[in-house]
Amino acid sequence: MRQAQAGWIAGAAAAVLVAVGALTYAVAEDGGSSATPSAGSADAGFARDMAVHHQQAVEMSYIVRDRTDDEEVRRLAYDIAQTQANQRGMLLGWLDLWRLPKVSADPPMTWMGMGDMPSEGEGSLMPGMATDAEMARLGKLGGRKAEVYYLQLMIDHHKGGIHMAEGCVDRCAVGVEKDLAQGMVEGQQSEIDLIEGMLRERGATPRS
Repeated sequence: MRQAQAGWIAGAAAAVLVAVGALTYAVAEDGGSSATPSAGSADAGFARDMAVHHQQAVEMSYIVRDRTDDEEVRRLAYDIAQTQANQRGMLLGWLDLWRLPKVSADPPMTWMGMGDMPSEGEGSLMPGMATDAEMARLGKLGGRKAEVYYLQLMIDHHKGGIHMAEGCVDRCAVGVEKDLAQGMVEGQQSEIDLIEGMLRERGATPRS
């Protein structure tokens, strides 16, 4: 189990390094605004908030990997962890290149005009994010129950991520970041469709 975990972590770390290594070229070739975003811009806000959002998806995927032997769910979890760790590395790398802080004194989603939205519970910082209690529950379930709960949580997570990514498509100025956000919209919607089918196969439905 430890060897498998090390493989997952090493793979995610390698994905981040590849992403960061491509950042300078991507920004140099950017087809959008040539100006460096400000700390309060939509570009910076999206990069900060989506990095946090993605980190929780990676954590959920690691948790379910240890709670089930189902190869289909483990493969999905691996794909999500790799993809979102890669994208998170790009987002944080852009903040480094722009010499902007990775944290803000403003509430999450301020860049979308949603900084005053109520939280769904401790740990749920942005739309779709699981609460601390939900994360703890996932870590205690096993087998089919863990699979179903993970799939339900991930649908909610992806819906929140899509909402944020669409906000960047509308508000961000940096071309490569807008392109990444649009790719997130399309990729996560495709995964929602897949996950809904996996839930049906297990006699379950999305939570909402």
